[in-house]
Amino acid sequence: MHPPGLRLTGRLDLVPGEGGGPPLPPLTLSAPAGRWTCLLGPSGVGKSTLLRLLAGLPTGVGFAGEASDDAGRPLDGRVSWMAQSDLLLPWLSVSENVVLGARLRRERPDRARAREMIEAVGLGPHAAKTPSELSGGMRQRAALARLLMEDRPVALLDEPFGALDVRTRAEMQALAFRALAGRTVLLVTHDAHEAARLGHRILLLTESGLVEAEPPAGEPIRDPAGAEVLAAQASLTRRLLSRDPVAEARA
Repeated sequence: MHPPGLRLTGRLDLVPGEGGGPPLPPLTLSAPAGRWTCLLGPSGVGKSTLLRLLAGLPTGVGFAGEASDDAGRPLDGRVSWMAQSDLLLPWLSVSENVVLGARLRRERPDRARAREMIEAVGLGPHAAKTPSELSGGMRQRAALARLLMEDRPVALLDEPFGALDVRTRAEMQALAFRALAGRTVLLVTHDAHEAARLGHRILLLTESGLVEAEPPAGEPIRDPAGAEVLAAQASLTRRLLSRDPVAEARA
């Protein structure tokens, strides 16, 4: 697998009165190949919209620009997606949810590989259960197994751990980081601690625009209670609270 880097450049016009706001300044977002890039910011500034543009999904907002790999080529067929909601079909078992992509494409599911992915996320004994029989963390594990089943070089993660308790979130972060090794990952989050723990690169998006933030020392995945992570969390939080973090970064 040779994952590409990601590049999105242009102007995004959010829709007033529909969870959006005024047009953002022109921006350029890049994510290096084979690394985790965390896109951090408050709600309503367009983080998820940027992710959808890279995935080639409808957004319902105006965009003038280009979303591609770092060589300018389309990303078609190279992207997998994991949302905050697990999006599991309630009438299907874990196993059937994991192979859903193949079934929708009218391909024969590779059930042996599906079993491997389910085992990899620790759900082997629960493969025959439906989502209603699983905890929130187990449902997210099933969603991760489905993402791995697609075996794409790019993984776009839209706040997939935001609804989990602290312990389960830390476990899922570690599991996802191991499972997605070697892929290009772009994670949208509003959690400064999550960005500090997971990011090789951290980008901060607010109403003022997009700016890069310095990640903590050391390689991810970092100790969630480590001094460097907690200091970076505090710094990122201060910048999120600033009226103009872009100008602050340039000062």
